[in-house]
Amino acid sequence: MNKNLSRLVEIARRKDRYIIGLMSGTSLDGLDVALCKLTKHGLNTRIELLEFETVPYSSVIKSKITEVFARELVDFEKLCILNPWLGVLQGKMVVSCLKKWKYEAQKIDLIASHGQTVFHSPAFLHPEQNTNATFQIGDGDHVAVTTGIITISDFRQKHIAKGGEGAPLAVYGDYLLLSHTTENRILLNIGGIANFTYLPAGRDPKKVFVTDTGPGNTLIDQTVRYSIPNTYFDRDATIAKRGKIHTKLLHELKSNPFFNMSLPKTTGPELFNVKNVRSAQKRSNTTDLTLEDLLATLTRFSAETIAEAIQSVVRKKKFEIYFSGGGVHNPLLMKWIQELLGIKNIRTTDELGIPGDAKEAMLFAVLANESIVGGKLNFGTRAKIPSVLMGKISFPD
Repeated sequence: MNKNLSRLVEIARRKDRYIIGLMSGTSLDGLDVALCKLTKHGLNTRIELLEFETVPYSSVIKSKITEVFARELVDFEKLCILNPWLGVLQGKMVVSCLKKWKYEAQKIDLIASHGQTVFHSPAFLHPEQNTNATFQIGDGDHVAVTTGIITISDFRQKHIAKGGEGAPLAVYGDYLLLSHTTENRILLNIGGIANFTYLPAGRDPKKVFVTDTGPGNTLIDQTVRYSIPNTYFDRDATIAKRGKIHTKLLHELKSNPFFNMSLPKTTGPELFNVKNVRSAQKRSNTTDLTLEDLLATLTRFSAETIAEAIQSVVRKKKFEIYFSGGGVHNPLLMKWIQELLGIKNIRTTDELGIPGDAKEAMLFAVLANESIVGGKLNFGTRAKIPSVLMGKISFPD
């Protein structure tokens, strides 16, 4: 047997597996690196977060990625070069983290790399072709060679091949780690795009539901980035708090056809971007809004569309909601979501043993664990969740 395959068999047979989950989202703030210890698989999975760090992206790195990020037209040579370049860069970041944490690479069994999404294109964006598509860069072979660690990457393609849209993938880890026998749970992740997993009590996978809701932080972050040099987000909603909601613009933003589509659905900055906001401003005669009022309105836009999507799924059922993602750090966004959903206390996935900032990276470690030792789960067809194991395997030699 090939030595690499023998190594995989050895890893699969171990009681514990040390897996590093990597996540880089649409906010482009950096690479989340989560070193996890995993035991067993399926609903018996146990995960322990040993180390976590977000390695920030420099302005140069952000600039390189934004040149090809969510654009209809790109320089194909730049895109081609960025794929291995980012893989090597992320591999070096992992090596740096391991050195800082005093772990040898030989101790790590697997890396689970999400890669950097540069375009997400569900079929509704191009009905003439009727094909779901998504593309992540940061080649897994380059991560594996750079680190010397077996790498599992490109998870989203199997999801699409089996009828999904390639997102959200958090549902698999959410179900395995956080479903409950007696409590209905909403796991709301507010990244650039917001999504939630609904886990009805009883742990029946066929009743699980997951969907994107629309923008989370992306319109807020993009507007700040375009308006204030070298500034990438509205820290603590400082600017938005000084503004007022413009109801006419809010109504125009919410008139986007995406919000009339039935759930579940997915989206990205390809649809929700500064160009989209500028167009809505022109249609609503609000092009002269101050930055403060614009950010207040965009923050309210995210809050209302998140709340309305959740309400349409749970209806009058009693549920507990647990937050994660960068949006948790936006106090104005959180205040409005809390009011709209009638939530008394803000609870995060930290209470469930999964730190909110590390959650997505940890969930990819779970996906890698399932790829090696897991069995097939049956999610049925109701929520369009393919019952598949995902990821492509890259060996370091």
